[in-house]
Amino acid sequence: MCHETLTRMCFGTSDKILRTVVVYFFLVIGFRLAGKRELGQFTSFDLIVLIVIANAVQNAIIGPENTLTGGLIGATTLLVTNYIVVQLCYRFPVIDRVLEGREVVLFSNGHIDKRACARELITTEELTTVARRQGARSLEEVDQIALERNGNVSVLLKQDVTMKHLLDEIRDLRDQLGSR
Repeated sequence: MCHETLTRMCFGTSDKILRTVVVYFFLVIGFRLAGKRELGQFTSFDLIVLIVIANAVQNAIIGPENTLTGGLIGATTLLVTNYIVVQLCYRFPVIDRVLEGREVVLFSNGHIDKRACARELITTEELTTVARRQGARSLEEVDQIALERNGNVSVLLKQDVTMKHLLDEIRDLRDQLGSR
């Protein structure tokens, strides 16, 4: 009886580990195919999808057993698998490029790359919003906007705009000190 219980426990544990690894790689591939925008620019809809996905894959990871042990095995396997993937990406840049992709320039030299924006599902309005968040009043003050590998958007302001903003800040500080 003891041998049978031990066999069932070991098979159940290895089954949970295998399920978790399969779900992990399914999600890595799925999010990679969904695009970088999904990772770096969460909307309320993206959050809903993330919560529903987490709920949907929970049973796939731990199976019908919803014990503390089953949950801990699944969580530990996710953490260990993620650690191994991060280490492999660090040691082998080709794996990193496959999983993370490349930087995508969306706006450069006064022109929007319509094909890149369409591929990443980013509108002109979203580019303008991102530019404003970085201190530009319009896209004319921007040198380049790029969607980074991790999903974040980088905005490089034109040099003269950056200097103008710095001078404006210095004037504001001078005025504040002068009024005291």
